[in-house]
Amino acid sequence: MHWYEKLNQYFPIEEMKSKEHMDTLLKERSDIYHKEEGRYHVLMYAELNDFIFIDYLFVSKDARGQGLGHKLLEKLKQKGKPIILEVEPVNYEDSDTEKRLRFYKRNGFEHAQSIGYERRSLATNEVNKMEILYWAPNNESEEMIFEAMKKTYNLIHTYKDQQFYGESYQPADEVLTFNEETSTQNILDNV
Repeated sequence: MHWYEKLNQYFPIEEMKSKEHMDTLLKERSDIYHKEEGRYHVLMYAELNDFIFIDYLFVSKDARGQGLGHKLLEKLKQKGKPIILEVEPVNYEDSDTEKRLRFYKRNGFEHAQSIGYERRSLATNEVNKMEILYWAPNNESEEMIFEAMKKTYNLIHTYKDQQFYGESYQPADEVLTFNEETSTQNILDNV
């Protein structure tokens, strides 16, 4: 099965970039956007000077529990940079969301409680809420993670969006918010 089909079958439509978008990132942003794939996994990530953003991490059901996801994260951790990713809030009707959060918690990720992320999906036109998880090897602040997320949003998520989707995503300042005062509950506490 093609790498894009694997991702498309696993991730919800509102989280998926088009194949054209991802192919273009791999071609035109090859300095920062990377794909690593194997028989049982697909990893799409952006590596910048001061952080790594995991766009998609897929491990086949056939290989889960064998340490493959852990090995992929360890390989990224060896670079010594903060690692950031987006996850869906826990949906108790979908056991995968809770398993995913447990996996990241076991691998040392924290919940960026002061960062809000809500974006209207161009595929469904519904507002999609995501949570930000991060691994901070040097105790990087949530403010640094927030700035990295804005950079990711502008460089990766909205790259040529008008061309690929016929319209543009909302600007980063509307989608991402930072507020230390009204931090949300830590989604990793109950997993």
